[in-house]
Amino acid sequence: MLEIFILVIHVVAAAGLIGLVLLQHGKGADMGAAFGSGASGSLFGSSGSANFLSRTTAVLAAVFFLTSMGLTYVTGHKPQSTSVMEGHKPEQPAAPAQTPPQTPPAKPAQTAPAAPADSKNNEIPK
Repeated sequence: MLEIFILVIHVVAAAGLIGLVLLQHGKGADMGAAFGSGASGSLFGSSGSANFLSRTTAVLAAVFFLTSMGLTYVTGHKPQSTSVMEGHKPEQPAAPAQTPPQTPPAKPAQTAPAAPADSKNNEIPK
C-alpha cells in the first residue's frame, strides 16, 4: 500500500516537473512575452515569474528525488522469493493418462565385420 502511494506521488511530481520545465524560458525571456504583454504586466510581476517557476521546479525536483529514494528503499526491503513460480499453482490433470507397457527395443541383426583395408591394394581398378 505504501509503495503505491509513493508511486502515485512520484508520477505526479514527474508530470509537474516536466510541465514546469517546458513552461520556463531561457535567460532573458519572461512570462509576459509568452502572453503577449510587457514584463510589468505579466502574470507574476516583472521578476516574480522566474522566482516562482524556479522555486516550484526545485521543490518538485526534491519531491521527485525523495520519492525515487523511497521507492528504492521500499522495493529493496521486500522479502525475496525463492522461486519465480512461487505462488503459482500448477494445473492438476483431470486423470492420469494410461500408457501402454513399454517393450524393450529389438536388437539389431548382427552383420559380419568388414574386411580390413589392404594398404597395398589402394588402387582403383580400371
